[in-house]
Amino acid sequence: MSRLEARPEPSRAMMLASPLIAAAAMLATGSLLFLFLGHEPLHAFRVYFVQPLSSSYGIGELLLKATPLILCGIGLALGFRANVHNIGADGQLTMGAVAAGCVALYFDGVDAWWVLPLMLAAGALGGMAWAAVPALLRTRFNTSEILVSLMLVYVAYLFLGYLVHGPLRDPAGFNFPQSKMFGESATLPLLVEGLRVNAAFPLALLVAAAAWFFCRHTFAGYRMQVSGMAPAAALYAGFSEPKNVWLAFMASGALAGLAGVGEVAGPLGQLQSSVSPGYGFAAIIVAYVGRLHPVGVVLAALLMSLLYIGGETAQIELQLPSAITGLFQGLLLFYLLAADLFIHYRIKPRARTAPPAPLSMETARHES
Repeated sequence: MSRLEARPEPSRAMMLASPLIAAAAMLATGSLLFLFLGHEPLHAFRVYFVQPLSSSYGIGELLLKATPLILCGIGLALGFRANVHNIGADGQLTMGAVAAGCVALYFDGVDAWWVLPLMLAAGALGGMAWAAVPALLRTRFNTSEILVSLMLVYVAYLFLGYLVHGPLRDPAGFNFPQSKMFGESATLPLLVEGLRVNAAFPLALLVAAAAWFFCRHTFAGYRMQVSGMAPAAALYAGFSEPKNVWLAFMASGALAGLAGVGEVAGPLGQLQSSVSPGYGFAAIIVAYVGRLHPVGVVLAALLMSLLYIGGETAQIELQLPSAITGLFQGLLLFYLLAADLFIHYRIKPRARTAPPAPLSMETARHES
């Protein structure tokens, strides 16, 4: 028999290996799933993971879908490092898209260079404003930021639906729930002609570099990390918990809002009833798979983007249901959480105890 024993200190090797273990376990489970669905696993994995990268268009789509995951994932990772759990990035993304869309529609027909920067600023402020609600309730009334930020996601969805069905609906759009198409000055420039990946991707990489610098070389980043790893030590050192909560929510809200701008000013080009297929929720997995490190978040976002594109390809080529994408994402998170157990614990075999020796007749007579 074996038992779990607490490690004297967290295992750095397991911290780095657990994402790889989780990915391998996800692939093993996926093989069984494909067999159950009647598909040869190697062919199915080729369709799912290799075929999307076999063309320049596929690589462009990979980078396009990775962009909002990078932005949202980095914002969430900053908060998670400080033990601030923002689960509402998808709502903040939606409100950032709404704010940027309102700017684009207000200046419709204005051909000026400053329209797009104004949209980016409005999107960041929109995401920050939505993130300020759980931050305020957490710091003033000690409410659960997890529940508040999560519930606000659905409020943001309903607000966007109201706008595109009502005040912002395109009068020439045949009654579809969508706004007018944005003008050229309100759309992000493409990186490569013929591909949909746009200037939001290099912006996301710059954000990742800035986040790395913030975490490694600023006192605020150090303060957030100490607050997450050792709350008692942070309290003893005089680090302000409300300040960390506000900083975490404002950073994640601003980055999620920028991700929303990248969607409506990029591939969508307008406000629609839905501007995100769940990027804000998938970014939670991205943050943890990336070990809450900016470089890791970028790599994890590329993997998660591949799961999105591979799922779409599998629907077409293998006639698999759309839920296959969510299934692989859930498996990845499940196995990651399981593997993370061994960062702080290890399996130790129980020492075998020898059975007691039988008593001799003389000893038994003496004891009686």
